[in-house]
Amino acid sequence: MKKRALVSVSDKQGIIEFVSGLIKHDFEVISTGGTYNLLKDAGLNVIGISEVTNFPEIMDGRVKTLHPSIHGGLLGVRSNEEHMRQMNELGIQPIDLVCVNLYPFKETIMKPDVTFEDAIENIDIGGPTMLRSAAKNHEFVSVVVDPTDYEVILAELAENNTVSIDTNRRLAAKVFRHTAAYDSLISNYLTEQVGEENPESYTVTYELKQSLRYGENPHQKATFYRAPMPTVSSIAYAEQLHGKELSYNNINDANEALNIVREFSNPAVVAVKHMNPCGVGEGTTIEEAYDRAYTADPVSIFGGIIATNREVDAATAKKMHELFLEIIIAPSFSEEALEILTSKKNLRLLTVDLETKPTFAPKLTTVHGGLLRQDMDTFGLDDATITVPTKRQPTEEEWENLKLGWKVVKHVKSNAIVLAKDHMTIGVGAGQMNRVGAAKIAIEQAGEKSNGAALASDAFFPMNDTVEAAAKAGITAIIQPGGSIKDEDSIKKADEYGIAMVFTGVRHFKH
Repeated sequence: MKKRALVSVSDKQGIIEFVSGLIKHDFEVISTGGTYNLLKDAGLNVIGISEVTNFPEIMDGRVKTLHPSIHGGLLGVRSNEEHMRQMNELGIQPIDLVCVNLYPFKETIMKPDVTFEDAIENIDIGGPTMLRSAAKNHEFVSVVVDPTDYEVILAELAENNTVSIDTNRRLAAKVFRHTAAYDSLISNYLTEQVGEENPESYTVTYELKQSLRYGENPHQKATFYRAPMPTVSSIAYAEQLHGKELSYNNINDANEALNIVREFSNPAVVAVKHMNPCGVGEGTTIEEAYDRAYTADPVSIFGGIIATNREVDAATAKKMHELFLEIIIAPSFSEEALEILTSKKNLRLLTVDLETKPTFAPKLTTVHGGLLRQDMDTFGLDDATITVPTKRQPTEEEWENLKLGWKVVKHVKSNAIVLAKDHMTIGVGAGQMNRVGAAKIAIEQAGEKSNGAALASDAFFPMNDTVEAAAKAGITAIIQPGGSIKDEDSIKKADEYGIAMVFTGVRHFKH
């Protein structure tokens, strides 16, 4: 009896060549719908599914492979005498290979004008059922879901006239990953459609982008996966124009640099080291913004990640070229800038679409034995209810400093304090165990520049000691969430020194 293969694919890439190879290795090929027509038109001898089931495809193709003649042929255990007896008695012929890929559900829901009805019609039922049946019975059935595996199958058939159990097992595992990812997209789409915020189970899927040399440290293995639904304004979908492969730490830092630079509408440059901004500058041009970001901390920017929200021009590129930088991310680079920067062999140059407003997926954090999920912190000053509890209101210049500081402190590890002045950060205190400690670090970094600066705090002041430290450094304006039971102490201290203090009503903890 000839070996049998069942082939039904939505992705027709390479399928004619693959089926031709199967026929050469003495396979009888069953097919369905559009795949059947394509193979017949190519002159290949294939059997229609209805010839096997003795039943027509019905309900616009919704039902065609859900039949005992198909699933009996897939699930029958060849070493089980009772299974084989039943198959012989019922006239069910074994199916030895299945090649199936699924209705394009992801591609369908990616369409901007997709309707709910279109999405539902592109949920494949028969395909996953055949794949799962074949994968379950992989000791006897080879199952292929990925066109990149066609050559593997044909090579083993050419060498051994069979597919090894090791290959069948690997392909079966791939099938279950594939169907799990497919079902995850469907379940998440339907969950969003019905507005369920806390489902009883939560399944997500990501696609391999690249294997990394190592993680945070050389002894840690690491891999980079990206969301299956393209997010063009993200590091996961950035286009790399030049330089060596990104590392685990590069990806984390680059992601943070992009998050910060998105906060700005004016030309802005952000420098990041170890997930914290070390220098942020705004300007009327990208060169001016870069000058300010560099001046903010000319020591820490060395070896840093740079993100800009405007094209990098030749003048800015020349200044960037003078430094050792790991990555420069921008919407684009001028031809002259590229010529200047690509002379550095290892400098990574990435472009990211910053014009498209990003849609943020929930932030996921693994803990031992579990997962935390929360909304991304996209709250900005435009969303806040601003109050000024002090006697003095901020001046126009102070308002500009306060706004810049608040945009940046949101992205600094807590406890966080940022000092801003003259359209740039001048001091950053990050990740301290108490707030006044973070303030002292920022003030020490700023030095004399702190005179007349604004201070931004990611959370409220539990004591008035931070206001005291700010006043002694010459800081004239403070922005913080408010909400402490000792707010009045901080307000009185600010009034004592003539400091204008702004409450936003929202904190930005970042652990």
